[in-house]
Amino acid sequence: MEVSLIFKIAAVGILVTILSQVLKHSGREEHAFLISLAGLLLVLTWIVPYIYDLFETIQALFSL
Repeated sequence: MEVSLIFKIAAVGILVTILSQVLKHSGREEHAFLISLAGLLLVLTWIVPYIYDLFETIQALFSL
């Protein structure tokens, strides 16, 4: 796993947190929820290939 991926995830987390707080204080909870959901989906699209590689490695290790 690359260190840059960790920094990207942290940046998305900080950005989503700030935007969500601003939207919640302005009375737009629905938009804050959608921003949080979009951030989660973005991070998941970055993480899923690494999880897939992990499961392939474990499967090859135990020869299942």
